[in-house]
Amino acid sequence: MTRGYSLEQDLRLLINNPKYSDVEILCEDEKKLYGCRAILAARSEVFDRLLYNGMKETYENQISFPKINSAGMEIILEYIYTGSVKEEYLTKNNIIEAFYAADYFQLSDLQEFITKSVKNTNLAKNYSPELLSKISENPLTEDNIFLNLLVETVAVIPLNDIEFGRLSIAGLKNLLSNTHEKEVPFATPEYEVFRYSTILVAKQVSNDVYKIFIEQLPTLGQLDNSVRTENKSITDNQKISEELMPLIKFIDFRRIKAQIIVDIIEPLGIIPIETTLSVYRYMALSNNLNLSNTRGKPINQFGPGYVWDETACGSKLIIEDNGKIVHAPNGCGHQNIRTKIALENKGIFEWDMIIEKTCDYAWVGVCAPEDFNYEIWAGDQSTGWVLGSGGYCYNSNKGIMYCSSFKGDGTIVTVHLDMNKRTCAFTVNGTKYQEVSAWNNLPSKLYPVVSLKNPGRFRIEPHQKN
Repeated sequence: MTRGYSLEQDLRLLINNPKYSDVEILCEDEKKLYGCRAILAARSEVFDRLLYNGMKETYENQISFPKINSAGMEIILEYIYTGSVKEEYLTKNNIIEAFYAADYFQLSDLQEFITKSVKNTNLAKNYSPELLSKISENPLTEDNIFLNLLVETVAVIPLNDIEFGRLSIAGLKNLLSNTHEKEVPFATPEYEVFRYSTILVAKQVSNDVYKIFIEQLPTLGQLDNSVRTENKSITDNQKISEELMPLIKFIDFRRIKAQIIVDIIEPLGIIPIETTLSVYRYMALSNNLNLSNTRGKPINQFGPGYVWDETACGSKLIIEDNGKIVHAPNGCGHQNIRTKIALENKGIFEWDMIIEKTCDYAWVGVCAPEDFNYEIWAGDQSTGWVLGSGGYCYNSNKGIMYCSSFKGDGTIVTVHLDMNKRTCAFTVNGTKYQEVSAWNNLPSKLYPVVSLKNPGRFRIEPHQKN
């Protein structure tokens, strides 16, 4: 490549190049990198103070950073020399280290770029529990935009959908402490928060204890279906109790049904007596026992909860307008997308699907998370229940005539999901139809879903009652 035409490309030749360097940079993992002290000092006040302070670093050709990993330092050098970093250079293996290093060297623009990259790429989509765990090992300031972004991303994922091992105890503590008693979107009922926390701690203690708690703590769905197991003796309950203590203060037991506390939680012997007594005292003295079973604003009242989930969508679909719109680009056949927050337990949930741009057979409905494929039409699957623009309802590739067809741009389909009866009905352009007769025993946990193809463009909103 001919030099002299691009300053960025020419300076890139200097990055970690011993030939043009006059200082060695020794990192935490003992890997040695190379830099030019004049460029480093000109681009970072921290480097300037370290390299031109009149102390020994001024005269020696090596400087040590015992708390900065080489993976993060390589990103720092890239940014210092060229003024930018390519998004593809940031990976799940280096992005936390890069953010820590940017914070250390007071490179606020780089910190902002890293945060935007996490938000705009598949890093948050695919690895937010792992990234939250990693940043929680050496937490930055509490009011940190990067940490807050990861907390917000993980908060709208039901904890039962996060495999044990992806989210550490420190990461879970950060999640719970930053959402405790705050009006923020949160996907997991409080009993499931306790269940996940306990099983995660048990897994750290031993595999045998982990298996016992999996049996002893059924999910809410299993409780609804009257699944019960006999209490088994737990020899490590004292250790579980101690390990669980840092999480207990961020779990709101008032949101858990008293019957569950009595039948399921208390017999485990891992919760302080003071905690359960305070809950019973609250229930005895409070005039308001209508606390939601989930922290934050209830989903059926919380508009932003109805946003599309980039972690649960077809590979070609595009999400816009802060998650409210999904559209299928050229070449995209029928693919599916669901919302971030699940609808579960009791209650009636309603939302509007505005078909801003229709397509051949637009589909609107609900899906269960188990065995659902986002790459193929929802109506062909056993865990998808959808109404199509041709007027037919489909599940497991079985269709029934339901209503008149609706194929114009601007069509509004309202979904009425009754989780008390596990049934579903639809309103199309103001005309409400009866419950779908074949859907009379829907699962206890469902997500709003649509199936669309090019040129489809759908907007989701909370239902606005006239």
